[in-house]
Amino acid sequence: MRKLVSLARLDRLVYLVFLVLLASGPIGPEANAQTPKQWRDSVSVLIAQLDRQPNNIDLRLKKAEANINLSQYDYAADEYSKVLKLDERNLAALYFRAFCHTQLRHYDMARADYEAFLAIHPEHLEAHLGLAHVLQLLNRRADAVDELNRSVQMFPDSADAYAARAAYETQLEQYDAAIYDWDEAIRLRPNDAALTVSKVDILLSLGRKNEAREALDKAVKQGTPRAALKEWFDKCK
Repeated sequence: MRKLVSLARLDRLVYLVFLVLLASGPIGPEANAQTPKQWRDSVSVLIAQLDRQPNNIDLRLKKAEANINLSQYDYAADEYSKVLKLDERNLAALYFRAFCHTQLRHYDMARADYEAFLAIHPEHLEAHLGLAHVLQLLNRRADAVDELNRSVQMFPDSADAYAARAAYETQLEQYDAAIYDWDEAIRLRPNDAALTVSKVDILLSLGRKNEAREALDKAVKQGTPRAALKEWFDKCK
């Protein structure tokens, strides 16, 4: 049976969900306002400051943030490790070192950091979804499903929790379950066009054009600009 939704599209969706969640931390709006040159300049300044204050945790966290925004994940992970030597329960260092390890494909190490983070702060959606993402990359299917189920149970009002589970269910070709979860995510965030088209993609691939059109019409009624959905309306003709 052919894949109804391309793996490339799914990988991009899961990755985008993951990165959007990370935006609540140091990698946020202020970070996007900086240019690469400004980040490199920041690194140079911070290195000089750390030469004088090697045990300054705040400076090391700032340098790691700059390294991440320059895609220097190995340097950032090293900074977070130095922070954790000074403060083994530092949540920012655990959380973002896990992200760096994921980018570096050190999946077992990323898993260990997320688990350490959650042992300290168990009610943190982004860390649960980060752990689920890493478990998927490790091909630990049952563990990944358990973590996604746990995320939905703990955060029943989170569209992101349902979207993350739906994306993985789609990858596993569990299409009915995925459609249910996309519906729940859309219910919680009705104006998010990305959620709607993710559901519509499945329906179209299954040949359920009428249902796909209904989903698109409903999204427009709820405030999504029709122009944003034109590609999918055209596919329903």
